Amino acid sequence: MLADIDTWVLDLDNTLYPSGSALAAQLTHGILSTLADHYGTDVAGARRIQSELVAAYGTSLRGAMVTGTIDPHDFLGFERRIDYSVIAPDPALGAALAALPGRRYVYTNGSAYHAEQVLGRLGLADRIDGVFDILAGELIPKPYAESLDAFVGRFGVDPARAAMFDDLEVNLALPHERGMTTVWVSDGPPYERLAERRWRTADLPEFIRANI
Repeated sequence: MLADIDTWVLDLDNTLYPSGSALAAQLTHGILSTLADHYGTDVAGARRIQSELVAAYGTSLRGAMVTGTIDPHDFLGFERRIDYSVIAPDPALGAALAALPGRRYVYTNGSAYHAEQVLGRLGLADRIDGVFDILAGELIPKPYAESLDAFVGRFGVDPARAAMFDDLEVNLALPHERGMTTVWVSDGPPYERLAERRWRTADLPEFIRANI
């Protein structure tokens, strides 16, 4: 079904590792703590601000920069305090990715540092040909067209020969419109066809094994 694909575009958080991971909880805590410090509020206030920023600007970081004066490197500083040892190697996913023909990229709204730490812990660093992070996108995140255009331009991606995997369905709408095959990684069956060139899976390694 994916025989015409030679470029594989992979989200990082909650896609290459489960959304219930302890790492996800650390990321949420780090972002909320940073917002609380920056806006001079408590955790409840930071949670409200985060929701507003994400709704209006796509990510907390971009929103904090537009509405305030935070430096992006200062904002992302909490990543240096994360305990990445909570992530274990995933040999099944590593084997599945190794079997994919062509190029494999991580396209994330996080930072390259964060991606490198996660990929290293998962044992996937040598399975990935490149990382496109929020800084490479000049702080414009998925799902905005400017971000996708920058990613496609950076790596010379032909959307008609690319498949993109992401845990957020909203991030897949524009890539699909541009011609990409999209795979929504979420709870549900091992895999199901939603529409032409649109899939959903709860088991990324199994989906890859079954469809290449």
